[in-house]
Amino acid sequence: MPVFTPDPAVAAAALRRGSLVVYPTETFYGLGALATLPAALARLSAAKLRPSGKALPLVAADAAMAFGLWAEVSPEARRLADAFWPGPLTLVAPAVSGLPGPVTMGGAVGVRVPGAELARELCRRAGGPVISTSANPSGGPPPASVEELDPDLLSRIDLVLDGGRTPGGLPSTVVEVGAGGPRLLRAGAVPWEAVEEALRSLLPSRGG
Repeated sequence: MPVFTPDPAVAAAALRRGSLVVYPTETFYGLGALATLPAALARLSAAKLRPSGKALPLVAADAAMAFGLWAEVSPEARRLADAFWPGPLTLVAPAVSGLPGPVTMGGAVGVRVPGAELARELCRRAGGPVISTSANPSGGPPPASVEELDPDLLSRIDLVLDGGRTPGGLPSTVVEVGAGGPRLLRAGAVPWEAVEEALRSLLPSRGG
């Protein structure tokens, strides 16, 4: 069985050692590993029974940490980050070189600054971005509390950062902000209409 703790410093130290950690977000509990450790990422995919070929999304302590993962930060990305971070909006943009393969998707990486302070603190103390996939076996229901964690998954992880019950609801909205312009990849907690509204002032004005 994993260790249970309310202390993000203990959880962050475990991440730096290559451990798998379950932690609370602004929606559900996530399953994390330090994004820079390929061996930990392989363990995470195996623990979750995740199909190969699906990129692992990330959470970051702040916008600066998130932007450091991208080759370029577009005006659209900055506007959406200003509008919705911290919060449940994952932005996907071309990745810097050198990131482990499991976190990239066609050369892009998805990241958000989570609304849960405990998750942001975990990234700060770990010293880098952390994987943020739901803490359930692939295809299972996402847990909103540690009591809802799947026993088989628990047997394959190292530590649970217990932050009490999370809000649940919808997962994060996923939006691509590459060269082709903003594109909705997954509907979620932030409505697409709100994304469009936040970007409206960046569009060229029409009329005479």
